[in-house]
Amino acid sequence: MISEEILKKIAHIVGQKHLIAGRDELVEYGSDATKLEGMPDAVIFPQNSGEVSGILRLATEKGFPVIPRGAGSGMSGGAVPVRAGIVMAMNRFDRILAIDQDNLICKVEPGVITADLQKAVENIGLFYPPDPASVNISTIGGNVAECAGGLRAVKYGVTRDYVLGLTVVLPTGEIINTGVETMKGVAGYDLTRLIVGSEGTLAVITAITLRLVPKPAARRTMIAFFPDVSSAVDTVSRIIRNRIIPTILEFMDRHCLDCVREGLNLPIPPEAGAMLLIEVDGEEVLVEQEAERIRSVCCQGKVIKFQAASGKEESEKLWEARRNVSPSLYKLRPHKISEDIVVPRSRMTEVVAFLDEMGNKYGLSIPAFGHAGDGNIHVNIMLDKDDSKEMENALTIIKALFEKVIHLGGTITGEHGVGLTKAPYLEMEIPRAGLDLMSRIKKAFDPKGILNPGKIFYQRI
Repeated sequence: MISEEILKKIAHIVGQKHLIAGRDELVEYGSDATKLEGMPDAVIFPQNSGEVSGILRLATEKGFPVIPRGAGSGMSGGAVPVRAGIVMAMNRFDRILAIDQDNLICKVEPGVITADLQKAVENIGLFYPPDPASVNISTIGGNVAECAGGLRAVKYGVTRDYVLGLTVVLPTGEIINTGVETMKGVAGYDLTRLIVGSEGTLAVITAITLRLVPKPAARRTMIAFFPDVSSAVDTVSRIIRNRIIPTILEFMDRHCLDCVREGLNLPIPPEAGAMLLIEVDGEEVLVEQEAERIRSVCCQGKVIKFQAASGKEESEKLWEARRNVSPSLYKLRPHKISEDIVVPRSRMTEVVAFLDEMGNKYGLSIPAFGHAGDGNIHVNIMLDKDDSKEMENALTIIKALFEKVIHLGGTITGEHGVGLTKAPYLEMEIPRAGLDLMSRIKKAFDPKGILNPGKIFYQRI
């Protein structure tokens, strides 16, 4: 419990009106999209690097935890204050500081909503590609902290591929700039890449320099239904072998199709066991050519139905199926545990078959959807968390799934991060020597361990 004396010092740094400590007000900041819960002692809303520095210096001196927070849309518990302390909400860092059209870069504060940045740069003919599912609520700072991926990763990459430089405040209070504002730069260790994806455990980000690209002139959306996941995955591989790199290449299995079927104004063939949602972008002529080549590849396979959108309205209709997947799964059970594993594209069929096997063995439905273009599968274990046996079975499935994924040459998390939920399993993928090295890096940045404690590192399982 943080003392009243320390709270007064904190209020002096950020201003009394930017500190909340009432229990009812704190509840909102004790959870994230995982629904895991912790109760902070207080929440603060700093506005500049100097205020962040003052808070972190005080935290290091007095030994209380500080948990950076963006929009709270994370899926691994990274913003949950498991050891109480101060939640540092970055809401007031909400400015787009500059957009440089000549050098194709922009500088933003971490509280900028991702979709707002995308709209701002697209209005002047530029493009910020990273596109997480939470794009309309998640912040750039949160995206950077988690190294968010998203739907366009197959062609454009993930958040770290666009971060050129950062302004950060270290737990000991120093304010430093990392990286560059140029396309090249190899002076010293790459601290920028180290901090991207560090989940708020190494430093607090207060400004971000991002790379932009020209806005694509055209895009075309298509949807294809297949009898089973194997046929869909084979089609994905053949599309890539034909040297076509779609902007988006999403898939859904039979469980997902059954859940969205009723709510869509889109006829889904009754025999469909999998669906691909495909989008290409670029110059108009090339987009039309690639769309036709994709249609040809699909029709050479076992496609049941192929449909291309004729315009923006029809494209939006096709996208409705993908957007409705996650919420529609609650038709199956009241709760779900979501995992975001990644395997080589060619091994996705094995993972989905494994999920069916586990679901049958333990009596749980396990729908799968996700980013087929980069092998990133969102696994959803549907259950009633109040049923202790179902919860026990779900945890057994998770560990078995991670073992399978690592055996196939994959990773236990592609974009959600480690946070709380993956921490018990991290040593399955990263050997103890690697984790020990990470621990030493953490200590070098944060000698008193005050910044987002309890995340990533965990005891052996």
